[in-house]
Amino acid sequence: MAKKGKEKRKEPKEQIEQLALGVTRAVGSLESVVLHTFLFLGSFLLVQFGVLPFERMLLILTTIVSLEAIYLSIFIQMTINYTTRTIENVEQDIEEIQEDIDEIQEDVDEIQEDVDEIQEDVDEIQEDVEEMTEDEKAEEASQAGQEKTLDEIRSGLQKLMQDVEKLHNRQ
Repeated sequence: MAKKGKEKRKEPKEQIEQLALGVTRAVGSLESVVLHTFLFLGSFLLVQFGVLPFERMLLILTTIVSLEAIYLSIFIQMTINYTTRTIENVEQDIEEIQEDIDEIQEDVDEIQEDVDEIQEDVDEIQEDVEEMTEDEKAEEASQAGQEKTLDEIRSGLQKLMQDVEKLHNRQ
């Protein structure tokens, strides 16, 4: 099925290139070898059956083979030119891809540097947290010591007040 209106019409040069590619593909096939073998065999059978004289058949066959060789060499050269252009395009694509890969590698390197910096920041934060934890533990221990001291002072004061009360009651 042909696409209506959307199919790009090929320029005459492209059509000829496609013809050259098709001809070189066809000539390079097993079918071409079989066809040429039958044509040559048929030419010699025409002489054998007396349809053509030998010299005339050789003249016709030589002319046809010469023309075929000329056209084939042209088609083969067109195919080589087409293939060369295609290879050049592929080389350009490969160069562009290599440039993209280099840019991506640079981006990956930058990201790795950022990750390393973030890791350093995380390590510093972890150290700060550990220091804060140690400071909090020291502060808690200090507060516990202060509370113990205050409890001892309260206890001593209560005992003292009780003793003062007893003394006061005795008088």
